[in-house]
Amino acid sequence: MENKHLDLTSFSLAGKVALVTGASSGFGEHFAHILAAAGARVVVGARRQDRLQNLVFDISSAGGEALAVALDVTDAGSVSAAFDQAQAAFGSVTVLVNNAGVAAPQAVHKTTEADWDFIVDTNLKGAWLVAAEAARRMVSADVGGVIVNIASVLGLATSTGHGIYAASKAGVIQLTKHMALELAGKNIRSNAICPGYFKTEMNGEYFDSAAGKVYIESTPAGRLGHMEELDGPLLLLASDAGSFMNGAIIPVDGGHLVMSV
Repeated sequence: MENKHLDLTSFSLAGKVALVTGASSGFGEHFAHILAAAGARVVVGARRQDRLQNLVFDISSAGGEALAVALDVTDAGSVSAAFDQAQAAFGSVTVLVNNAGVAAPQAVHKTTEADWDFIVDTNLKGAWLVAAEAARRMVSADVGGVIVNIASVLGLATSTGHGIYAASKAGVIQLTKHMALELAGKNIRSNAICPGYFKTEMNGEYFDSAAGKVYIESTPAGRLGHMEELDGPLLLLASDAGSFMNGAIIPVDGGHLVMSV
């Protein structure tokens, strides 16, 4: 029998240029560190420039390469300019982590048109604007690439008070599938990670509350996720290790979606 050896080099991102949206905090900030540690040159984009500069400093101090760009994912001009800066500094973006997102928890009958626009413009329109720009440039440069959309378990299920957010993330999931179908022939893979509950700047106050703690204790894992528990799925989808994965929707939720009802 042929002796097979585990080859972890396929998880390397050496030679790749990665763009992370919403990189000023939370998932995006963490993902930027992980991609850089795996060898990618990382472009971090967000509206809060001061935080991005600190992130670039931290990545550079650890031996990586990073560039901060101003990026408003709801503005097509801002998106195009961010890709121009990335290309000028590092070359064509070949890995996109489409992470920018917002939330405004509220029962549907209490929400407003402004709530809808705030959430959907960033979470769905923004994801589309960035992914479409990335795809156009990958096709034009004939470099292929990878798009990793950050959706949510709330795009696969729902929860009281999260109707608009859940709808936006369900849209991201369906967008991911369509891009996987349409771009496969261009050597571009599109997949999505659906995180369950992880403590971030966006939800920290709730999970520190008594109600939040009781809720999390009721889930199968009985705890929040740890950021490093997203590293494996991210690197799998972003690297050549996941070269036959396209249109995959991967929950990382400690079994939350399979709770008994």
